Amino acid sequence: MRYPVVELCIAAMLTCGCSHSTPQAAADPPKPAQTLASTNIPTASAASIGFDRNDYPGDAPMAAMHNTFAFTGYWLTIAPGETTNTWIGKRTLLRQQGWGFLVLANGRLDAEILKAQKHGTTPAALGAQDAATAVAAAKSEGFPPKTILFLDQEEGGRLLDEQAAYLLAWTEAVAATDFRPGVYASGQPVPDDPGKTITTIEDLRTRVQQAHLHPIAFFDAQDTCPPAPGCTLQTKPLSASGEPTLSAGGPLIAWQYSQSPRRPELTQSCAKTYAADGNCYAPGFPATFLDMDAASSADPSHGR
Repeated sequence: MRYPVVELCIAAMLTCGCSHSTPQAAADPPKPAQTLASTNIPTASAASIGFDRNDYPGDAPMAAMHNTFAFTGYWLTIAPGETTNTWIGKRTLLRQQGWGFLVLANGRLDAEILKAQKHGTTPAALGAQDAATAVAAAKSEGFPPKTILFLDQEEGGRLLDEQAAYLLAWTEAVAATDFRPGVYASGQPVPDDPGKTITTIEDLRTRVQQAHLHPIAFFDAQDTCPPAPGCTLQTKPLSASGEPTLSAGGPLIAWQYSQSPRRPELTQSCAKTYAADGNCYAPGFPATFLDMDAASSADPSHGR
């Protein structure tokens, strides 16, 4: 992800108000709610360690890093803040090296959604368009049916109306294909109503249930120490992240517990686990900074 990757709701409030929005359905009529059993998504506790980063580290480094990590993030689209996608074309090699996958697609910031709306493209239409792009890329890269595609939702807290319309249109459009919808979103609690907090994952799960949409697999961005252990391979089970692993809105599949660079205000108690420059580096690769992830499977997206 971009470093730092997730905007907290407090920060979002400075730019877009972070108003309390009501659930919105996608462009098409909602489909009947599915049970967790019907998604064929694993729900076990964390057992595998992986990483994600915007730039492809290189063929040789990836082969060596597989001695440490079971799975890797894999971008279908240009990652946040980048101008090119260096992951494209690498799936076959990485699969041969034994890697599992956490398949990612970049989402839109609120400012982008509003700009498109101003020019006549509704948030739902934009979400459906971006979903089609991600699905086409997944097919082109050779990912099999039922691979979970995770939309990167960078801005956190309770979503605005247009953000929810965009994101849920994206997930519903992916659910209508041979692939399965997932979302990378903040699990960091932020102020909501007086005396209450909310996470983006909580907000999305509620919206999915209220609108009877397809369950979403979640990739939780929560690097606050605690519950996050910091830049270490000694991670915790997904249940320690603060988000329930099971929900009618969708299961928790992976947890990003360390980001590069670290966010000082959230990682004071685990600062010593990071490098002096604040980044988290792959063991044995002091020039390769990354985000560390735990997952319920060595292949969280089922992308092998």
